Amino acid sequence: MNAPTTPDAPADPDAGFGELRSGTLGVRIATTAAEIDAAQALRYRIFYEEMGAHPDAATRATGRDRDRFDAVADHLLVVDHAIGPGPEGVVGTYRLIRSQAAQKAGGFYSADEYELGAVIAFPGEVMELGRSCVDLAHRNRAVMQLLWRGIAAYVFRHRIGLMFGCASLPGTDPDALATELTYLHAHHLAPPELRPRAVASRYVEMRRLDPATIAPLRALAALPPLIKGYLRLGGFVGDGAVIDSQFNTVDVAIVVKTDLITDKYFKHYERTTREPEA
Repeated sequence: MNAPTTPDAPADPDAGFGELRSGTLGVRIATTAAEIDAAQALRYRIFYEEMGAHPDAATRATGRDRDRFDAVADHLLVVDHAIGPGPEGVVGTYRLIRSQAAQKAGGFYSADEYELGAVIAFPGEVMELGRSCVDLAHRNRAVMQLLWRGIAAYVFRHRIGLMFGCASLPGTDPDALATELTYLHAHHLAPPELRPRAVASRYVEMRRLDPATIAPLRALAALPPLIKGYLRLGGFVGDGAVIDSQFNTVDVAIVVKTDLITDKYFKHYERTTREPEA
């Protein structure tokens, strides 16, 4: 459960990659406690007020989605400079936790839902993705592409070899999501050496239908945009879903090897780092 905390300072002042721009929008790593606070406020509005998550008393009182992992994470922000260049302009966010940061917090956030031994044993830098959300008025292709560009830039800077995290489907009834869960299990299950498995006490079977009875393209179209984005990057899912009653979701584990990320993101980042500033 979340607990009230004071705003977190940036975990690593040198974690950023500058700012990538697209019109009035920019993507970068948060550099101040006020920017992290703005991201937590955005998360509260989306997760609790829009998506029906259930806040405890402390979370409701602060109007912030916070937990102990925020203090060790890097917070990716999309900022709309037409609104403002700082906290007031934050319209999208993603939480990024590298292995060393997770050690400071006693482990990764996803470990409460999934056995991560295969992920942690990966021979390279590992990063957990989570807490992704975008303001309703900015929920469009341009912002999502900018978030992916920011992730690619961060991956490039820190030589991340594997990304993972929990992705959510709406509601807490796995039978209502039987088509989507069955499709993911049948077509995108991670290879054994990279496969997280839901902890035994929370394990929910994903293969809820005969895969031969579902239409793959229709099932794919029904998935949330974020999960479709991971799949387009060559992502896999873990074994077993998990019901998250607090956040009113059914979660699946996502694993993405960064060498499968679409080349255009890396090519764009490499080009921008070579171009002189105007």
